[in-house]
Amino acid sequence: MRIHERRSLWRRMRPYFTVFDGPLTAIIIMLLTVSLITLYSASIGIPGKMEDQVRNIFLSFFIMWVVANISPQMMMRIAVPAYAIGVFLLVCVALFGTIKLGARRWLHVGIDIQPSEFMKIVMPLMLAWYFQSRSGHLTWQSYAIAVLLLVVPVGLIVRQPDLGTALLVVAAGFCVIFLAGLSWKALVGLFVAGAAALPIIWSVLHDYQRERVMTLIDPTTDPLGKGFHIIQSTIAVGSGGVTGKGWTHGTQAHLEFIPERTTDFIFAVYSEEFGLVGNLILMVLYLMLIGRGLMIAGNAPNFFTRLLAGAVTMIYFTYAFVNMGMVSGILPVVGVPLPFMSYGGTALLTLGLGAGILMSIQRHRKLVQT
Repeated sequence: MRIHERRSLWRRMRPYFTVFDGPLTAIIIMLLTVSLITLYSASIGIPGKMEDQVRNIFLSFFIMWVVANISPQMMMRIAVPAYAIGVFLLVCVALFGTIKLGARRWLHVGIDIQPSEFMKIVMPLMLAWYFQSRSGHLTWQSYAIAVLLLVVPVGLIVRQPDLGTALLVVAAGFCVIFLAGLSWKALVGLFVAGAAALPIIWSVLHDYQRERVMTLIDPTTDPLGKGFHIIQSTIAVGSGGVTGKGWTHGTQAHLEFIPERTTDFIFAVYSEEFGLVGNLILMVLYLMLIGRGLMIAGNAPNFFTRLLAGAVTMIYFTYAFVNMGMVSGILPVVGVPLPFMSYGGTALLTLGLGAGILMSIQRHRKLVQT
């Protein structure tokens, strides 16, 4: 009888400990392994980085496990409160946030938190709930309200200023709006309107943001100042050649020519040491990550979960595309980390949160009514 009770308890508890999606977890572990190998080299002479990142990884997996145990129905119920809390925190940041390096992005609540980071997940969650509540009778007014829901937090984030995070939140929200059925005619109209608004956008940009764009066009105009990041990172990427200089043998990184080499520019360190072959392997891993996310989105049982899974997947794509483009000198430097590669706690927790959402959708796909 006691044996039967133990088996029953295990059967009741087992679903809570088998929530990780096998393929997605394997891909993330491979990326994190590459990250730790690269971070070890990049952080030589910087004590504590490896230990902190291992702690961040464990916290990320814990968040992933917690979120994977939350059903999509529960996510729908918390979407509106989460969005309201997120906007409220952004307003609090604007009013009495902590200023660091000239930007007001943090809120001190015992520890410093950056509410804008979590809007990358909360925004698609809110928009997916919104379109689910109006599925079957979407009109142009529905899309206009969705754009308004997106503009409010983005405006608060731009005001901090934090252009990189604002672009990622816009990308996450736009993915939901597009996947909800936005017509190609509307897309063309938005593109034309955006092109026409470029002079206005340019006029409201901060000086440092304009300098980033001009530096992208010609970084040699200020090689020791604004252009230093791009010049040194492109030298590192190019000097890696086909097979790279070898692990821990990257001269640009170890002679400290690459700024932020453990965070935003870790791809430059990786490229220099592992070369084109290593870059192809890394890109394959990201393609596998995106492919698995799209597969989960394709198998999702209803409109809400399809939109949410698709948006989370495209967040990963945007992170990787923008960071690699930034380091390679084809996009402006906007401070976007490389997913599951760059050192950092908040970004890694956000990525783990997104992975947990994908795992929850995959796990509950047979339990959610279509």
